[in-house]
Amino acid sequence: SSVDSGNLVGHMLTLAAGLEGLADEPLVVRRAVGGLGDTLDVALEEAEGCGFSPEGEPAPAQPGVAARLRRMQLEMEASPLSLSEERELLKRLAAMAEGLRSSLGPSAPAELRRWNETLERQVGEVGQELGELAPWLELFAPGERDPLQSLGAELNGAERLRERLRKMVDAPSLRSLARQAPRLADELGALLERLQGADETGRARLLRLRAKLEEGGERAAARIERLEGLASRLRTLADSADQSLLFDKRRNLFSIGYNVTANRLDNSFYDLLASEARLGSFVAVAHGAVPQDHWFALGRLQTSTGGRPVLLSWGGSMFEYLMPALVMPCHPGSLLEQTCRAAVAQQVAYGEQRGVPWGFSESAYNATDAQLTYQYRSFGAPSLGLRRGLAEDLVVTPYATLLALPFEPGLACANLRRLEKERMRGRYGLYEAVDYTPSRLPPGQERVVIRSFMAHHQGMGFLALVNLLADGPMQRRFAADPVFQAADLLLQERASKAVPISTLPAGAAKAWEFEPASERALRHFSTPHTPTPEVHLLSNGRLHVMVSAAGAGYSRWKDLALTRWREDATRDHQGTFLYLRDLESGACWSAGHQPTLAPTDAYEAVFSQGRVELRREQGDLITRMQIAVSPEDDIELRRLSITNRGRTRRTLELTSYAEVVLAPAAADLAHPAFSNLFVQTEHFAPRRALLCTRRARSSEERPPWMLHLMNVHGEEAGRSSFETDRRAFVGRGGSLASPAALREPELGGAAGAAGAVLDPIVSLRRVVAIEPHATVEIDMVTGAADTREAALALIERYHDRRLADRVFELAWTHSQVLLRQLGATEAEAQLFGRLAGSVLFASPLRRASGAIIARNRRGQSGLWGYGISGDLPIVLLRVGDPSRIGLVRELLKMQAYWRTKGLAIDLVIWNEDQSGYREELQDKILALITAGHDAHWLDRPGGVYVRRAEQIADEDKLLMQATARVVLSDTAGTLAEQVERRKRSEPAVARLVPTRARRPEAPRRERPRQDLLFFNGLGGFTRDGKEYIVTTGPEARTPAPWSNVLANPEFGTVVTESGGAYTWAENAHEMRLTPWENDPVSADSGEVFYLRDEETGHFWSPSPQPAPGSGSYTTRHGFGYSVFEHLEAGIASEAWAYVAIDAPVKLMVFKLRNRSEAARKLSVTGALSLVLGDTRLRHSMHVVTEVDPRSGALFARNPFNADFPGRVAFLEVSEPQRTFTADRTELLGRNGSPAAPAAMFAEGLSGRVGGGLD
Repeated sequence: SSVDSGNLVGHMLTLAAGLEGLADEPLVVRRAVGGLGDTLDVALEEAEGCGFSPEGEPAPAQPGVAARLRRMQLEMEASPLSLSEERELLKRLAAMAEGLRSSLGPSAPAELRRWNETLERQVGEVGQELGELAPWLELFAPGERDPLQSLGAELNGAERLRERLRKMVDAPSLRSLARQAPRLADELGALLERLQGADETGRARLLRLRAKLEEGGERAAARIERLEGLASRLRTLADSADQSLLFDKRRNLFSIGYNVTANRLDNSFYDLLASEARLGSFVAVAHGAVPQDHWFALGRLQTSTGGRPVLLSWGGSMFEYLMPALVMPCHPGSLLEQTCRAAVAQQVAYGEQRGVPWGFSESAYNATDAQLTYQYRSFGAPSLGLRRGLAEDLVVTPYATLLALPFEPGLACANLRRLEKERMRGRYGLYEAVDYTPSRLPPGQERVVIRSFMAHHQGMGFLALVNLLADGPMQRRFAADPVFQAADLLLQERASKAVPISTLPAGAAKAWEFEPASERALRHFSTPHTPTPEVHLLSNGRLHVMVSAAGAGYSRWKDLALTRWREDATRDHQGTFLYLRDLESGACWSAGHQPTLAPTDAYEAVFSQGRVELRREQGDLITRMQIAVSPEDDIELRRLSITNRGRTRRTLELTSYAEVVLAPAAADLAHPAFSNLFVQTEHFAPRRALLCTRRARSSEERPPWMLHLMNVHGEEAGRSSFETDRRAFVGRGGSLASPAALREPELGGAAGAAGAVLDPIVSLRRVVAIEPHATVEIDMVTGAADTREAALALIERYHDRRLADRVFELAWTHSQVLLRQLGATEAEAQLFGRLAGSVLFASPLRRASGAIIARNRRGQSGLWGYGISGDLPIVLLRVGDPSRIGLVRELLKMQAYWRTKGLAIDLVIWNEDQSGYREELQDKILALITAGHDAHWLDRPGGVYVRRAEQIADEDKLLMQATARVVLSDTAGTLAEQVERRKRSEPAVARLVPTRARRPEAPRRERPRQDLLFFNGLGGFTRDGKEYIVTTGPEARTPAPWSNVLANPEFGTVVTESGGAYTWAENAHEMRLTPWENDPVSADSGEVFYLRDEETGHFWSPSPQPAPGSGSYTTRHGFGYSVFEHLEAGIASEAWAYVAIDAPVKLMVFKLRNRSEAARKLSVTGALSLVLGDTRLRHSMHVVTEVDPRSGALFARNPFNADFPGRVAFLEVSEPQRTFTADRTELLGRNGSPAAPAAMFAEGLSGRVGGGLD
């Protein structure tokens, strides 16, 4: 670096001159005694309660301590005249400081104790230094007999010796001590030889005095020798520095620096006099390393500010203008002196214009790298700098004000006071900087203080202070060098009136009409019922959290799922939840829309960088859930604020819920019940937290740990409780919309369940009281760690409110760091977030058209020939125009962004360029990939696949388009335009309008038959053993699914007592027609049926689930059939389930009897969620439906299933009057549920079929 090299040489020579001068200056100890007064003043500030406090507020005053410190001040005010008097003063101060330390107890403010310790230490150090250089002083201490008395007054020379010793002690320097002390020792020796009659004690004291004089002289001489040796080494180093290496002779300028790796000069140069490089230029010219005309080759562009000419700099920073003046003289009236003063004036004016303190220079600012280290660059006043964009940042650094002290001490002191009021004061002085730049500020803040200290800037500040307070000693030392004296005329250059005034570059002048940064990019939703789930991704690189606008989502750690989540673009109903229950009214709702689906007065979801906010109004209560992931620790923080706008005190019960996985998501999907067997839960009572881990399956396995805790910042009004057993929480046959736990006063009783539960969850409950117009906050923390000890440490850490507060600020900072590393803007990040929803939830919104999906006949194996596995979501980009390469760049950036958020995709790029041999587009695409973050991701899972479209077979093009979750094209506009574009919405089916009111009726409850064999209170066998009969109702449910298997050798179904079922063909695992939920707790099923009264709109299911009617149900399991019986609103129904003996067919037969007194008009609705493979997650998006034109049956096929690619499933009904749909979203409604499906409130079904539906 040319600047650093020149500065180093200049400062080495300044230091050399200073070291050489120390020998002839008064001893440093004389100034150090005065410096103790400053330390004493600071300690007194602390004692009077107006000092610095790390907590922000000064500690209370300590009057007794302050009185002691004032007595010490009085001791120091009597200025000592000699070293002997200073020695005595130091002894008294040491005793007083020690007494003060003894009086300060452990409860005294920490800063006061620290400054008293500092004072005591400094007194000791100064005393030690004095004892080293003047050891004979101890012989003249009060109470000691004067050793010179033994000489006697009559002895010739004794009085002269006494006088010379007194003068040496009064105003000594190192050199005077080194010269005079040995001479005095010699004279004393000569006098001793002539001395007669002195007693032995007196002679011994004189011998000690001579020895101490010799010792002091030797130490002073050794100190001088060391100082001169250091100065000589510094001059040798400075003289050996070859600055010509950094000089470009052709341009007559210094390069920015020399690139050692490339073995060449940088191709940028310092060409302005008003720059930090001028010190190095002057040193090089003075030493003859470069020609003198280099000085005059430096640009002297001038502008006028306030009527005063000033040299323009590149960055308009104080560092450029004032740093060289720390050692280099600024002669009054010279061009450089005028420029420095005008630059300070201009910075002051710019600070006033922007309404902030002044002082703009290079410094750290509010952006950090991945290790949370502050970033650093130059800032300046736009009117002083040639660089564009100076007005875009607004960062103030205190050392810039310190640099200005020698030029404008009054203004600088006032600015330092203003900075102190901005809470810039820290333990070691003013912090590094304060950032006012709007784009870098967390929401709701006007500034961010950069709480760090940089040694470089602190050092420059000290130099500026000493130049002001000690009348420029550094400049005097610099100018004392003969080489610099010879070149001093260069520094006396006067401003020329003939120099033209330069106009500022475009953009700099504009800064005076600064336009504030645009509003921060947010995504805002006033409803959870968006056409497809809108999501936001939060991550610290290890812990990944997805939250949807409805409040659902997942938490993943590294490659493990912490909580259970399944893709469901229609229901979006799994995640981490927080329930609220009003203990007075019994009303229940959740922090988000899911899972209770409770109606609300107002709802908002706001996605910003590093944070999700879910807001809702529930009568007089307003709740605001903020969600963030800590960049420091692997935890997610969900903070719920509840505000009571009413006039009465409210008591609320808060209950958390999440299903624990702690295993790879694929393993949990394949067999959740087996995965659950290995999870162990634990209640950590000291912090009322929960811990979960997996039992190790081998001695080498190190299972992870999960933690969950809830902290209440407000008044708790009841006992806390917990639960880790999902069955106990949800209840058999229950749902998360209304779990059994919300009807109980405590979770699992007072103790709850923990240990080896079969279906693990984490659930904590707190009860809070909220006064009128008050707000309480609750922190819900979930995280993961490698060991139990680390998990407990996190629990302890985030039990501290202040550390929890830190998460939100750091999360925002971390998100800004990530965007800068990727070169992305906040608006782009929000765009990427919007598109992420289409990756996580397959929907027709951004997939290929239904017609293209329907034409595909190829399965997953067709992708393998192109190196694509098909296991990850695919985003397909079609690009054919080299001029639109920017779309490729955006998608590469998007993929890199998703990767940091834990979302892996395969990006497939079709090169549709037809230019032939040149392959310009192919080269551009590959150049973009290899030049950026994606170089090592080419042709790797989770990476980028570039394929020429002309080399892809037509049927494989259909396959890739059909399997891609997002399809984009350079002919369809920019990425933003394609994301914004919505497909034409299908016309909605008219709502059912009831024509008569439903008559309320009392629930009819059947008593279970008592004549059954092995009757257990719910069911038993008939006498002939041919049926097992179960009677269930709202309060009577079987403890587990009681099932019947109906099957032939090639086809079968499992039917439970609640009506839940799943059906398969040929292979019960690989070819499920409908999903197997494998859930013994809830009654969710992929096969549902409803009966509806078309006149009243009242609907119910003929089986106990999913929409039970009033009263009880009877289920009869027989050999080869199951029957569900129920009586509702005068309609007796029987629903019979069969499987054909010799055909792959399941039949549902409904027998309906009208037992009322009026004619009735009914409809029957049957719906099957299709899989046609092993799981819905893998296969549902590939299922294509159509209507058979002859029979009117619904057909479904899944070409993606490589094992059963040609199979066609069908659904047919005996009645010719029918409506139909193949869209599950239409059936249930977005965020709907089988308990109250949207189709039951519509007149009929839309007739929608095709590809790309749910």
